[in-house]
Amino acid sequence: MKFVAFERNLQGTGASRRLRVAGKVPGIVYGAGEPALIELDHNALYHALKKEAFHSSLLDMELNGAVTQVLLRDFQVHPYKPQVLHCDFQRVDATTRITKKVPLHFVGEDTSVAVKTDHCTVNHVITELEIACLAQQLPEFIEVDLSGMTQGHSLHVNDIKLPAGVKIVTHGKPNPVVATPIAPAAEEVIVVAAPVVDDGKKKKKK
Repeated sequence: MKFVAFERNLQGTGASRRLRVAGKVPGIVYGAGEPALIELDHNALYHALKKEAFHSSLLDMELNGAVTQVLLRDFQVHPYKPQVLHCDFQRVDATTRITKKVPLHFVGEDTSVAVKTDHCTVNHVITELEIACLAQQLPEFIEVDLSGMTQGHSLHVNDIKLPAGVKIVTHGKPNPVVATPIAPAAEEVIVVAAPVVDDGKKKKKK
């Protein structure tokens, strides 16, 4: 994905406010050289942020006629308005090692024994993973194959097939659960007692 940035000469709260009023977003690019203050078109950035690839892949940033590869590192939005307030990018090259979260794409769930035969539902416990790799090896997403899932057996991080050069960074548990099948709830059978019918007849006393 490619986007165009422009040099930002003024900084400070007042300058940033004027940029936002003019439909621009202040930002910064750091790494692999001196930090550069930039501004971007708000509407173009707002729509780009809705795309998954903009968050988890290398981006071509055009600035002053030169194209540099960058990663989106952070952005701030208004607490209740549909407005982007600021964004941070990192320059990368062939030697840059990065740590970044990427989304998981689940496939094969409907054809698994757990779902097709045992009628389980699959709970996606984790929907993104933090990985470490060279910037050039960054995958846009990681595919997780659930076609072999069976009832009573969860899929863990170590079960995921990773692209070359990619390592998973875990915090806490070394091999957390990624997805787990949940068996269907047993149907509750309610037995209703038949009503007692009073026929009006009384037993005679002996």
